[in-house]
Amino acid sequence: MLSLYLSPFLTIYTLALTLLLGASAGSFAACLAQRLAEGTSFLKGRSRCDVCGETLSALELIPILSWLWQRGRCRRCGAVIPLRCLLTEVLCAGLFAALVLYFDLTIQTLQYLILTTILLVLALVDFDTSIIPDGLNLAIFIIWLIFLPFTSGGDLAAAALSGFLGALTASLPLLALSLLMDRLLGRESLGGGDIKLFFAAGWFFRPAESLFLLILSCILGILFGLLSGKTAGNPANPAAFPFGPAIAAAVYLSLFAASPAVSAWLSLFS
Repeated sequence: MLSLYLSPFLTIYTLALTLLLGASAGSFAACLAQRLAEGTSFLKGRSRCDVCGETLSALELIPILSWLWQRGRCRRCGAVIPLRCLLTEVLCAGLFAALVLYFDLTIQTLQYLILTTILLVLALVDFDTSIIPDGLNLAIFIIWLIFLPFTSGGDLAAAALSGFLGALTASLPLLALSLLMDRLLGRESLGGGDIKLFFAAGWFFRPAESLFLLILSCILGILFGLLSGKTAGNPANPAAFPFGPAIAAAVYLSLFAASPAVSAWLSLFS
């Protein structure tokens, strides 16, 4: 079985490719998120400068390096290229590298790389619009479903049942709380997209792990809200910090931490 750690050369070579792939995925995620936020098709046309409208050349689309070489400005009109583009590429490269280092060269790693890209797009769109497109939530579930035969350990029925229970565990408590708060406050307290995201992401975790995901999401939502000076999780308020980025971050972190955390908790009672 091929492993990242068979030799130092293979480790360095694989990580270099992973960083390149991650930066490219981050560039794609930033572009896709912008088009989804603007309501335009991501299949329509090549990337252009937002100010002068000129089509970007291949040299201007090299992840990270193009932004640094151009000093964050368009080569033609001098317009500032948002720093978020660079940060998204760097972040995605780091996220990809962490997954490969932890999960090695496995089919599960490939699944998680795709999932991470979708989560990044989702977080960016929700940050800009306070809306999580249903298509992105559906894509998360489809990725789980496509890889199920390869990650189920040979027992599809048991894996599917575990995923379904995980999805319900992640979403039903929040749905019940949302309905209660809607009734008490007389307005929408939590966006439906957030609940759908919990349901879609919950398929990747066992029920106990989904509880960890739910708790971690709430903690990160509060933390993000406090750091931004805004109230988290209220899409009815344009000034509110959306909950989607916190959920996306919690899903990613739970890929690493949910299982060990649950095992450590259960060991206290054994």
